[in-house]
Amino acid sequence: MLRWLALTVVALLVIVGPVSAASISGQYVEARTCDVYTGPCFANADTGFTGKHAVMAWRIEKGTWDNVRLDGLSIVAVVQASDTLGLLQTGPAQAILIVDEKANAAQHKALIQLAKKQAGDLLGNVLAVQKAAVDLTTCECKENACVRLQAGPARLETRCLDKNHDKACGNESNYYPPLAKGVKAKAAMATEHAFTGKGFDANWKDMNRRGAYVGSFEVR
Repeated sequence: MLRWLALTVVALLVIVGPVSAASISGQYVEARTCDVYTGPCFANADTGFTGKHAVMAWRIEKGTWDNVRLDGLSIVAVVQASDTLGLLQTGPAQAILIVDEKANAAQHKALIQLAKKQAGDLLGNVLAVQKAAVDLTTCECKENACVRLQAGPARLETRCLDKNHDKACGNESNYYPPLAKGVKAKAAMATEHAFTGKGFDANWKDMNRRGAYVGSFEVR
């Protein structure tokens, strides 16, 4: 009987396989200094001139990364690219990471790994890692696209797009996809999008631009 039970356990392990070290989900928001919901004529006017800066944020609702529990923690990436984000880049991007001050040492490391995995090459050249209180709050609104983010020198606020009031031409869509991998997000109006800290050769404060995405992410 014992031998039979042992063989059964081995067989189940083979079928199921090892438990994944990364199973995590939560809220995602980003804002850029160019419109993401736009028509080709507007996008072409921005090419090479703007859209080189962005703030990206992840708030983990539940899950683990590299076997570290991250429930309720957040991380923010502030990005400065060589060219308009979403287009071919002629040089490496630079980034500053803002890690939730509530994270312990293991969680701090895991949050950075998660952000780098989600954002890829955009976080390949991290200039600085800061700790700060990260407040990512969802507000009730019709399209569930209203959030507020305050994380040290980074801030953004979004609202839902109004198909009539916010429309500029007859050929508009989600021209640029979200910057992070594996997210489900809808375009939103960035009523405020700013970075006023140190580390880059520029700060920015952008307002009332159709340059945000609000949604969720999941990694398994």
